[in-house]
Amino acid sequence: MGHRITTQNRGRGGPTYRAPSHRYKAELKHIGDGTNDITGSIIDIEHDPARNAPIALVKLEDGQKVYMLVTEGIGIGEPVAWGTDVAVKNGNTLPLINIPTGSFICNIESRPNDGGKFVRSSGVQAVVVDKIGERVGVRMPSGKTKWFNARCRATIGIVAGGGRVEKPFVKAGNKSHKMRNTASNWPRVRGVAMNVIDHPFGGGGHQHTGRPKTIARGTSPGRTVGHVAARRTGKSRK
Repeated sequence: MGHRITTQNRGRGGPTYRAPSHRYKAELKHIGDGTNDITGSIIDIEHDPARNAPIALVKLEDGQKVYMLVTEGIGIGEPVAWGTDVAVKNGNTLPLINIPTGSFICNIESRPNDGGKFVRSSGVQAVVVDKIGERVGVRMPSGKTKWFNARCRATIGIVAGGGRVEKPFVKAGNKSHKMRNTASNWPRVRGVAMNVIDHPFGGGGHQHTGRPKTIARGTSPGRTVGHVAARRTGKSRK
């Protein structure tokens, strides 16, 4: 019997494919419920194995310490705040309805008080582009405009760590250490380079798939490789 292909093995689960969350420092959620203003000051900038952007350790007024996502230009000793009546400045977190159109924002909530879900990667930002009633339009890093509930909160500024992708890995060891901190499939071996028992595309006198690459989504796990549930195939003729 052949080996399980990668998609089968990942679907089964296990330590090999599980994100190393035991090494992560914090979830980096917006604190509070948005009704009360909370202030604090940054006491340290740290590295988090869970992400490529730096994180900040913030000491609140009541002495509690929390982590937050760092925006560009924020340093140790600077004040930050969460709430509805706080100043619209770099590092502060407000509801989208209170953020002026044209502002750069990050760490946007998907639903009110879920803590922040969108635009959290290093060097990215979104832009508030429109407000209609209880909805706020935000241009995402992809260029698409997404509409949010006006009570969803976001942080003013651009996520720190921009330019990360411009630095080359140089050697395989650096790439290996990076990928160990994620649940990514790496290194990724091409199916056509495998033996016939290891992958549907494997085997043959030369490297070729030997069968259609467009596969239905309901196909058995051992065959679900290639262009799964492709909406169209062939050369694009505009």
